[in-house]
Amino acid sequence: MYETLEALRGVTLFSVAPLRDSDLLLYLARTEPLDEAVGRVPTYRFDMYLQGVRHAVGSISLRIANTDHIVNYLGHIGYHVEPAYRGRHLAARSCRLLLPLARQHGLNPLWITCNPDNWASRRTCELAGARLVEIVDVPPNNPIYLSGEPRKCRYRLDTLA
Repeated sequence: MYETLEALRGVTLFSVAPLRDSDLLLYLARTEPLDEAVGRVPTYRFDMYLQGVRHAVGSISLRIANTDHIVNYLGHIGYHVEPAYRGRHLAARSCRLLLPLARQHGLNPLWITCNPDNWASRRTCELAGARLVEIVDVPPNNPIYLSGEPRKCRYRLDTLA
């Protein structure tokens, strides 16, 4: 599903109420439609908030596509946690909060990628319930390679229980 441009043209992004677990809330910051000119797939972008903190402590994105680039190199999910809030497993918890939305779009599995030397991100993937499938070489003509990231760990996160 969502492997071709034709399929991506038909994707409807939903309005999403805040997602939460205990003290973590994900607020939908924006959605981004397919933009073939810049190579962007339909995407949800959320800000992470902690209860009692007035500013975003991180962000997480869910890309709605199964293109070769997403599945093998970029991943369905991308996250960032502000340094002062790291170590609380916010990214892993956020990944789990996105699973129902991914299921609504028929995405199974989700792929999360990270650099092999990014041990914190690798641990995040494991805590989210993903398992390492392989480490791949990024093709030299790929924008990820050109930005200085020649290899990626590919983690599989099943969305169905």
